Amino acid sequence: MEILRSPEGCPWDREQTHSTIAENLVEEAYEACQAIADQNDDSLKEELGDVLLQVVFHSQMAKERKAFDLTQVIESLLNKLYQRHPHVFGSEKLETAEEVLENWERLKKKEGGKRLFESLPSTLPALLRAKAVQERARRVGFDWPADEGVIEKVIEELKEFSQAKDKKELQAEMGDILFSLVNLARRKNINPEEALRQATEKFRRRLSQMEEEAEKKGLSLQSLSLEELDCLWEKAKESEGGQNGSYKKSKSPGNS
Repeated sequence: MEILRSPEGCPWDREQTHSTIAENLVEEAYEACQAIADQNDDSLKEELGDVLLQVVFHSQMAKERKAFDLTQVIESLLNKLYQRHPHVFGSEKLETAEEVLENWERLKKKEGGKRLFESLPSTLPALLRAKAVQERARRVGFDWPADEGVIEKVIEELKEFSQAKDKKELQAEMGDILFSLVNLARRKNINPEEALRQATEKFRRRLSQMEEEAEKKGLSLQSLSLEELDCLWEKAKESEGGQNGSYKKSKSPGNS
């Protein structure tokens, strides 16, 4: 990277700043997550290399500014790991993962004097940010005592949504519904981002199969009636072992 950023190196690499490649770090992280979801070791190996490249890239630019270098990045990480694992590198006794997380939060607050949400990035995807906010609330004891309360809250929010008068109210109530659903997912140890990604992929996969079936007959999806679309949907579901259900019965696309 020093060579790439040098006068004899790559014009594109020389022009980059922390800001111009910031989104690359997020993109590469998501691609690594996709490799994990695909259980593809070769792809994961490659994508982790791409993530590492972003760390090296930013560290080199910081070195040129005489701010810090890659060695200091690693040293900072090592110090943090030592400090936040006193049950491994020290004499403290922590038996469960829950105790470790609670102690991790205490140590973070002690180290930086930060308040509950101060270190939570606003750039997180909305579902993950909601989960993270709720998780931090739980760690200080502010949580529903039982799942039933969360389910009742979801039902309550759905009712309020149905009674909303305008777009502003609808958006606010939809936000409350989603937040409540994230809360339920968190309590069931389900990653809401991954759950929605899987549901979206399932819908995309079935719709693509419907499109292929229509094309075999020289037709397009746009030219088919709702009943014909419903039949194709049923066929797509059956091909992957889905339960019976239809657009028509649910009165909405994608009945799972």
